[in-house]
Amino acid sequence: MPLRGLGKGRLAPTASGPYLWRMDLGLDPRARRLLRILISQHIRDGEPVGSRTLAKRSGLDVSPATIRNIMADLEEIGLVSAPHTSAGRVPTAQGYRVFVDSLLQMKPLQDAEVMQLRAQLPAGAGTQALLSNTSELLSAMSQFVGVVTVPQRSQFAFRHIDFVPLDGQRILVILVFTDNEVQNRIISPRRTYTSSELEQTANYLNAHFAGRPLAEIRAVLLRDLRDTRSEMERLLSAAVELSEQALGAAASPASAEDMLLAGQTRLMGLQDLSDLDRLRDLFEVFARKREILQLLDRTLQAQGVRVFIGEETGLAPLDACTVVTAPYGANGKVLGVLGVIGPTRMAYERVIPMVQATADLLGAALNPEPSAP
Repeated sequence: MPLRGLGKGRLAPTASGPYLWRMDLGLDPRARRLLRILISQHIRDGEPVGSRTLAKRSGLDVSPATIRNIMADLEEIGLVSAPHTSAGRVPTAQGYRVFVDSLLQMKPLQDAEVMQLRAQLPAGAGTQALLSNTSELLSAMSQFVGVVTVPQRSQFAFRHIDFVPLDGQRILVILVFTDNEVQNRIISPRRTYTSSELEQTANYLNAHFAGRPLAEIRAVLLRDLRDTRSEMERLLSAAVELSEQALGAAASPASAEDMLLAGQTRLMGLQDLSDLDRLRDLFEVFARKREILQLLDRTLQAQGVRVFIGEETGLAPLDACTVVTAPYGANGKVLGVLGVIGPTRMAYERVIPMVQATADLLGAALNPEPSAP
């Protein structure tokens, strides 16, 4: 038998996978309106919302008793709850899910905000600088935690390489990628190379491999070395050894970050996350990063924004949090994921468009040059 005025309901997995759930409750228009007003009001002031407030703000021609009945039904199916100290109600994580999926009225970013974002993410800047700016911008605009995953360096082709001899057998490698990122690395090959050999090797790599992915370069060099039995063999041998050390180290440097976080301390002053034990567990997850990175990696192939509310994250320390994510990329290739981590009581109508706009602008700023034919 359906609940009064609510119809039948069920939980059904979304097309995006088993970790997100879409509420399909068949709420009638009055229940939907009251739930939207309750959640919007609670997001604004953080207090339980009573029937009197709902009656005043809803504009519905119904009695307070009817509103109380509808609230009781919403509570029974798990969309709202009543704190013991108040006659009002607050949304549950499932209530927020219904709100985000079917009741939310988005507020697109204003032109001035988009221009400000674009100014902070200029095209042609180095990837590391852009990503650092992105996490800081997301944190500043949302007042929560900004997060962005760092693309593997192997996803970018290299543009230019130089070898500079140092003392002994050590060589300084100056490597420029197509996303304008520059890396300086010191390698120690098995034998000593003259300045002339280093120059010849750099010229060969720049002439034949600029604009090609790192993983492809080593494979082609080894194939050419295997097939060559001429004066080129010495040059190819040098190119294989030097590029294996220089480009292999560049693809996955030991010091590279796989995720950038900004604004963790903003969560400390939030009423919804004031429990010290909860905060300690949350900051431990931030410090480890691994679990959050795994969560973000699940959204790499998502179309547009994904919203994980409470236990949907699969991480107990984030049970009182929401994670809003969007993939970013360039030239049709996904490079990573960015997003915002905050309390479940967040301004979804603002945060969701902000995350999407930032992903679009970051992708435009990165915009790697197309690979050479």
